[in-house]
Amino acid sequence: MTALAHPTHERGITTLTLDSPHNRNALSAPLVHELADALKRCGKDDGVRAVVLTHTGNTFSAGADLRDPPQPKALAALLRQIVRLRKPVVARVTGHVRAGGLGLLGACDIAVAAGTATFAFTEVRVGVAPALISLPLLPRVDPRALARYYLTGETFGPAEAARIGLLTAAGDHADVDEVLAPVLDGLRRAAPHALAETKKLLTAKVLEAFDLDAGELARLSTRLFASADAREGMTAFLERRDPAWVL
Repeated sequence: MTALAHPTHERGITTLTLDSPHNRNALSAPLVHELADALKRCGKDDGVRAVVLTHTGNTFSAGADLRDPPQPKALAALLRQIVRLRKPVVARVTGHVRAGGLGLLGACDIAVAAGTATFAFTEVRVGVAPALISLPLLPRVDPRALARYYLTGETFGPAEAARIGLLTAAGDHADVDEVLAPVLDGLRRAAPHALAETKKLLTAKVLEAFDLDAGELARLSTRLFASADAREGMTAFLERRDPAWVL
């Protein structure tokens, strides 16, 4: 069973679709591997002007797969690959995004969501921290807003996500493609080499964060996922109950 639908291609835009309904497109080891391979192929294909990353079902990604999580270094490598790809990557979101799934949004150059989308950094509620996903998020998202949503795990909507810089644009209804259309039109009108060099300018500071902090944050992620709090939090999540620390 594959975690990605077969890629589609239309007028220079390749669409990669997360398609793992059994776990709500959670970031499993197979999904991370398949997505990395698909992005590598897109990077080598001169016929690909830009990549759209989207999903089936009502969830873009539920975060890390608690039953089959990727190695921290593999997840960090995937996020860096999206940032470093010499072609724009555009997130198309119509559903819910949680925890590690928000790292994918942060790594994308442009992120557009429908009015039906919701967002939450739920890591603290299962006993871990948004460690690796901070690499693309901290340089791009409002720090005061991140402090609130990282620390509380609150759910927020697309208008707030756009206000704080997590999204590029948000629709006020379910048809995200209406919001996305001028973005894709603009990318199709741009010269490929100019796109690559412009993306390089925009991502320089984000890549610096990866080069400086990826190793330490991978170690932090490993340590937290092996902690007693994480065992309790993940067990409580799977058993659909509150963890022991809830007051």
